[in-house]
Amino acid sequence: MHQELSPAWVPSPQQIEATNIAALMQDLNIHTYADLHSWSTHNRGAFWEVMIQRLRICFQKPYTQIVDLSRGAEFPQWLVNAQFNIVESCFQACGDTAAIVFQTEGGSLCTWTYSELQALTNRVANGLVELGFQPGDAIAIAMPMTAQSVAIYLGIIKAGCVVVSIADSFAAIEIATRLRLANAKAIFTQDSIHRGGKQLPLYAKVIDAKAPLAIVLSQQPVPNVELRSGDLTWNDFLSAIVTFDAMPTTPAAHTNILFSSGTTGDPKAIPWTQTTPIKCAVDGHLHHDIHPGDVVAWSTNLGWMMGPWLIYASLINRATIALYDGAPTTREYGQFVQNAQVTMLGVVPSLVRVWKTTRCMEGLNWSAIQAFSSTGECANPQDMLYLMSLAGNKPVIEYCGGTEIGGAYITSTLVQPCIPATFTTPALGLDFVILDADNRPATEGEAFIIPPAIGLSTELLNKDHHQVYFAETASDVEEPGINTYSLPLRHHGDYLEQLPNGYYRACGRVDDTMNLGGIKVSSAEIEQVVSTVADICETAAISTPHNSQGTVSESEGGPSQLIIYAVVAPNTQKTHAELKAVLQAAITQRLNPLFKISDLVIVDALPRTASNKVMRRVLRDRYPAVPSELRSAPIAAQQSPCLHDGHSPYALNR
Repeated sequence: MHQELSPAWVPSPQQIEATNIAALMQDLNIHTYADLHSWSTHNRGAFWEVMIQRLRICFQKPYTQIVDLSRGAEFPQWLVNAQFNIVESCFQACGDTAAIVFQTEGGSLCTWTYSELQALTNRVANGLVELGFQPGDAIAIAMPMTAQSVAIYLGIIKAGCVVVSIADSFAAIEIATRLRLANAKAIFTQDSIHRGGKQLPLYAKVIDAKAPLAIVLSQQPVPNVELRSGDLTWNDFLSAIVTFDAMPTTPAAHTNILFSSGTTGDPKAIPWTQTTPIKCAVDGHLHHDIHPGDVVAWSTNLGWMMGPWLIYASLINRATIALYDGAPTTREYGQFVQNAQVTMLGVVPSLVRVWKTTRCMEGLNWSAIQAFSSTGECANPQDMLYLMSLAGNKPVIEYCGGTEIGGAYITSTLVQPCIPATFTTPALGLDFVILDADNRPATEGEAFIIPPAIGLSTELLNKDHHQVYFAETASDVEEPGINTYSLPLRHHGDYLEQLPNGYYRACGRVDDTMNLGGIKVSSAEIEQVVSTVADICETAAISTPHNSQGTVSESEGGPSQLIIYAVVAPNTQKTHAELKAVLQAAITQRLNPLFKISDLVIVDALPRTASNKVMRRVLRDRYPAVPSELRSAPIAAQQSPCLHDGHSPYALNR
């Protein structure tokens, strides 16, 4: 069913030797990557202890035991009896080393050193203490990903408080929900966001959310909004004291509350602890091969886990964070990547699709880039090959995990050949098993994570953690002659396929699979094919049951109907019927002739979560109400440009 690809990049012996993975293998006297991964999963305590030492994690009181499994693998106790604050491990680089290189839309390149970032972090921590906040208090951040927001993030945690992560793109009702779930006692925000020459209000949404005390930054030298009674300007809040002794906490103490990308009801409130950042830093060190002095960019936001991930993966590895406050869909962003000398550039596949459609990144000098990384949604090989070409054929690290993992469970490395849009390995220190519908090991099916590992959540603030991740998972799964997996297996919900060459392909979420003509296929597989068609910016594939009258009926059986939603390139000359025919031909030729497109719906944008995932469930719910004109009208009359303003599906990977 799948077109098999050859490696598009193969590391040379010299390139392999220069990696952090190779250095680790040499220290451990391990000679193959397969043996390294096996060692890391059969000696999990030893693996994490080695990595804690390699990253020089700072402790105010050392641990007496790396992990206590007396409550079982579902509830490991890491770093027993330790006292520490993870922010101290973020400032081990020389003080005059660049910590953040940043630029605002239309502005010039600026740099903060580690000393400057630490001084502002300390002023934030002191400001919180001076206002009377106590360790454990929840303090929200609803801001763009700026240098100031990094200092605020680190300052909150250094003071022993807990960050509540809120994407700045959220509506007031969503901000209010997250403030309520986390019981936030204050919020850092900004008066407005500058995108595409427009000022988009942010503080006004915070007020509408009935937020507690707000500390408001301004993009202007003089604030351009009138503050609510009791709220503070950034300058009025900041302490003048530039030193601060980090508040020691236990390993299980919360540092950050992040939220799942739920489409119905309250999102899951997922706490990160003092140990979760170690997972971020280890993945950055080993799988992204981040070295001291590297420059790491990922167009992201603190409301998505990749925002905190970027902070820890960069700073604990003594690298530089590269931040652009503006839309990543413009050539100016590409020029920022060039001028900042970014060495590792993170993307989401839909962003690459925009770059490919508009060709806005071509002709730039991205020679400093040593690797790309892609996460957030399933990739297709053609787009990843295009991405590689923008930097002279540099590899792409496919990276897939979640907020409740603190990083990835499946990924790639720079010591293995890169086949675009595929994964090469379970993350080091982790393992998983693929099970079919009968809970038997298979090459295609749902992925279940095998705990324990640092980074894996052990609690949720508003749901039963066991029920969400461990209830009703398989037990005593036997793979004759290889392994026996016993409870607990941890549910994650991804649908994977292991290819004959041992690599893996992501096929989307388990609940995004469909049955077309008796054949099981994932939305991602269909989208990977149809997104290669000219004039297509984005697609989402869903299925829906129909009754004999042709209307949707969830209660009746019958074959599922394939519905394609598409965002179409500006000024396409194809009619609706012609485009549907081209998409059908692509599916017939490259996937399966039995998969028939029942309907094509043209939209100007796809609904996305804060972490940029397409909300197919929303599309399924909306489909019965789709106006008939969106199914048959001339495309020129329906379409909007692929590039949107700062609150588009592409902006900041939201």
